[in-house]
Amino acid sequence: MRRLARFLAFALAGAAATIATAQERIRIASPWGETTAVLIDNAATHALVRMLPLDIEMRDHLRQEKTGFLPSALPAVARRLDFSTGTLGLWSDTHFVIYYRDGRVPQPGIIHLGRATGDVTFLDRDGPVRVRLERLD
Repeated sequence: MRRLARFLAFALAGAAATIATAQERIRIASPWGETTAVLIDNAATHALVRMLPLDIEMRDHLRQEKTGFLPSALPAVARRLDFSTGTLGLWSDTHFVIYYRDGRVPQPGIIHLGRATGDVTFLDRDGPVRVRLERLD
């Protein structure tokens, strides 16, 4: 019985490690520039990946982020108040955000979806922009 318990614990730990390290990558492109991002493994990002490829009309908000609306809602998961440059998040279930500056949001916070691995300063411009999200193989 003890061996079985140890084997199951080892097998489950290995499966969890595989899931945790299997990170989904996406490309974020606009006429102003592009970058890649690594998504967090949660129910919201799984639903987002199923929507891709996706074009989103985004507008500037508070000179810290570009915001736009997804065609359908993503599941709610834990929220955080802090964000940093490159954070991808959700303000509401359809309100997608890309932060190009560090900051903090009020309660209830944002759902973190992932983080850009490259430079996002190309988004630091006034005015709307069309952004394309697509899955990388």
